Amino acid sequence: MSTPALSGGTGSLSGFTRLCKGLAVVLIGGHIVIQVLPQAIQYLALIPARTIPFAWNLITAGYIEQSIHGVVLSTIGLLFIGKLLEPVWGSREFFKFIFVVNFLTSVCVFITAITLYYITTQENYLYDPLSGFHGILSGFLVGIKQIIPDQEFPLIKIKAKWLPSLSVLLSIAVCFLTSESATILPTLIFGTYTSWIYLRYWQRKPETKLKGDPSDDFAFSTFFPDFLRPVIDPIASLFHRMLCGRSEASNNAQGYTVGGAPLPGSDPIEASRRRERGARALEERLAAERLAARGAEESQGDAAENV
Repeated sequence: MSTPALSGGTGSLSGFTRLCKGLAVVLIGGHIVIQVLPQAIQYLALIPARTIPFAWNLITAGYIEQSIHGVVLSTIGLLFIGKLLEPVWGSREFFKFIFVVNFLTSVCVFITAITLYYITTQENYLYDPLSGFHGILSGFLVGIKQIIPDQEFPLIKIKAKWLPSLSVLLSIAVCFLTSESATILPTLIFGTYTSWIYLRYWQRKPETKLKGDPSDDFAFSTFFPDFLRPVIDPIASLFHRMLCGRSEASNNAQGYTVGGAPLPGSDPIEASRRRERGARALEERLAAERLAARGAEESQGDAAENV
């Protein structure tokens, strides 16, 4: 299987999906609202001391960027990564992924802030407003790891499967330099982990009516270097049995196997096919963008000749 290069020339600035454009408007609009009405941050961002009874901030916080560089980065990431993932997953599944990962990330950040307050008794854990789309962006990187893990990015010479791990590692390193980044770190970590949980166990595949990606290439230990995997695998297996053992038994009872043979989608072969479809969809999109760019150049040349 040929792996397409992640480049698109001038065509890379087009082809954004309608859903991504709509979400980009939400991000920009949310930033404008808190700039015009600063008090709105008290109701839209995640402030652990106010989450009860203002529970809606578990949802709204993910779409509120407090800084201009945050809204620019989030909008660009949403548009460009979204037009890679949405054609592979479908618009409905793409939106569901964003909603679920955003909500679960906010819940985990809320629990972490409350826990840190009881440990340290520092009130800033309760009253600092937390918000931003970066948790979902980190989840997008996990989605890229799933569909095109061996794709190498030409500029940074790094395979896609290492993007989630590197983003978390860089965030940990930066948090030692600036206190502001320390408030972003939990969101990035939980965004990465909850997105893996969703894709590993919950994402429904319409072609097989099964859920998740059980392939070894998408195991939790693949986020770590090879020399750490003998240590990570037993720990991950323990949590897998604790958290997913019952649901896995239920899935087997419902027909993951028929006569001892695995159904399509319940083994690594289906995961490999999914990656092939993702790479093929990316290749087709890039080819269409190149044709569109070539057509635009030819039309401009014709217009110049006519003049």
